[in-house]
Amino acid sequence: MTTMSTLRRIITGIVLALALPAAQAESVPLFDGKTFTGWEGDITQTWRIEEGAFTAGNLETKQPKNDFLATTKAYGNFELTLEVKIAGTEGFVNGGIQFWSERIKDSHEVRGFQADFGAGYDGALCDESRRSGRDIVRPSNEIHDQALKKDEWNVYRIRAEGPHIQLWLNGVKTIDYIEKDPAIPLKGHFAVQIHGGAKTQIWYRKLMIEELPD
Repeated sequence: MTTMSTLRRIITGIVLALALPAAQAESVPLFDGKTFTGWEGDITQTWRIEEGAFTAGNLETKQPKNDFLATTKAYGNFELTLEVKIAGTEGFVNGGIQFWSERIKDSHEVRGFQADFGAGYDGALCDESRRSGRDIVRPSNEIHDQALKKDEWNVYRIRAEGPHIQLWLNGVKTIDYIEKDPAIPLKGHFAVQIHGGAKTQIWYRKLMIEELPD
């Protein structure tokens, strides 16, 4: 027969268990800094690895078209952090980090969400090759200028849980967005981009992902 003191201990244990925060998943590298393991794309002409970073383009010749290096695995809810830097002298000097995206058949493009970077779109959320218009939402000029480190490495943080998408650039929140279209997929691939039509070079490094519960 259960005594009153034993019952109290059981109830106290249940209460304490409910009060403890759920264990967080550990962040793991999405890129090992040395190889293209887990990624696919044009690694013969466009993408290369230099000093632990994915890089593409150069400042002497124009990048002929948009190009994307994508993960082979698809992801659901996540938090991703990475560092990105861009340089350019001519044209639309731009890139970005695709998420919940997919390659378009028989095309060099992908479709899906993008955390934009470069050409004044730093910290903006756009929908690449899916909805009309380049951007879904952009930070104000004040927030943009506060967040961006021009010509330096910038820390990008992307958190996407269900329809809730948040972006930070160098610790400054630039976007807090709720997707209202139920037809938009909330799972897909990551990809890093170099934009076409510019003499530009872009670098991505230290990609770390924490997969979040559905």
